[in-house]
Amino acid sequence: MAESEATVPRPEALETWYNLTDVRIEAGRVVYYGEPLIPERRLLAELRPAFREAGYELSFATAADSSDTALVAVPLDDESGSNGIPWINVVLLAATILSTLFVGSYVWYFVPLEEIVANPLSILQAWPFTAAVLGVLLTHELGHYAMGRYHGVDVSLPYLIPFPAVFGTMGAVIRIRDRMPSRTVLFDIGAGGPIAGLVATVVVTAIGLSLEPIEVPAAMVESSQSVDSIVFNNPLLLEGIASLISEPASYGPGYNPHPVVIGGWVGMFFTVLNLLPVGQLDGGHMVRAMVGPRQETIAALVPAVLFGVAGYLHYIRGLSLNESVGLWAFWGVFALVIAANGPADPDDERSIGLPRLLVGLLTFGVGLLCFMLVPIQVQ
Repeated sequence: MAESEATVPRPEALETWYNLTDVRIEAGRVVYYGEPLIPERRLLAELRPAFREAGYELSFATAADSSDTALVAVPLDDESGSNGIPWINVVLLAATILSTLFVGSYVWYFVPLEEIVANPLSILQAWPFTAAVLGVLLTHELGHYAMGRYHGVDVSLPYLIPFPAVFGTMGAVIRIRDRMPSRTVLFDIGAGGPIAGLVATVVVTAIGLSLEPIEVPAAMVESSQSVDSIVFNNPLLLEGIASLISEPASYGPGYNPHPVVIGGWVGMFFTVLNLLPVGQLDGGHMVRAMVGPRQETIAALVPAVLFGVAGYLHYIRGLSLNESVGLWAFWGVFALVIAANGPADPDDERSIGLPRLLVGLLTFGVGLLCFMLVPIQVQ
């Protein structure tokens, strides 16, 4: 080895379960040449905890100088600073709070841009909107995070994505840095986000519907009668919650539902997108765990369905690209890309069992109540 053996992990269990013949450092990876003494899946299960504790992710991969496979340890990313604070996550959170406060005040609370420029603190009145949107998104991602930690899988904290338009954010993601040990763990982590997010969505929606509506400035009401305006249609779940608590889900000209309701709408919309049964999306993880490798057959149909929806809305319903046609066409292309990358492949292919199958079907069923053929429409 070109470097000291002290720089690479070499736990005692390595040579207990692996006939080690050579160790090399290649392109930043530590490659352990040899022959497994037990099945590869069991070997990884035995060794991964020790390597992870040392800061490495372990897998089998093709060696650089041959077609043979070898154990490969890759350093885990260190996303924290020297003081242990995950600065990337913190900075993105702060930026997203600011972007949702700005968009919330300007778009949903109708604060004039001149007033925001003159008094930047005026955006703070949109804090309920920010709390609703980020509360739903973070609860969803923390559902994944909690299940990952519960099962000992290395997952990152959520990364929020700021976007200074419409909702002030493009959502949030987490990174799963481990190979999934089993279909059961894959299901739990995949379903943890949508289930937690749906619970938060229902709570936020009910609170928002119970609040007083926001009055639309008279000038905007008058202009909307002569120019096109964007309408966000309500999914069945939102209408059902409104009916259950005896509150209106929409209002006539001059009033909008309280902006907190938009947090619920965002939660439902992102739930639908995340539950698409393709690739590394939540729905892809869940279906891969539920039906095994046959998930790829289901995933192959998703882009065709999305393109079909876009075509139907455009050619049959006569809607334009900015009236959800472009949305479904974009997600058709996106589904093609992520389907090509394939789903997560767990080490243990044993069935997840009937209770989890029922939970999965129920989650997809509630997700269907969030689906809108035309989420956004121009009137």
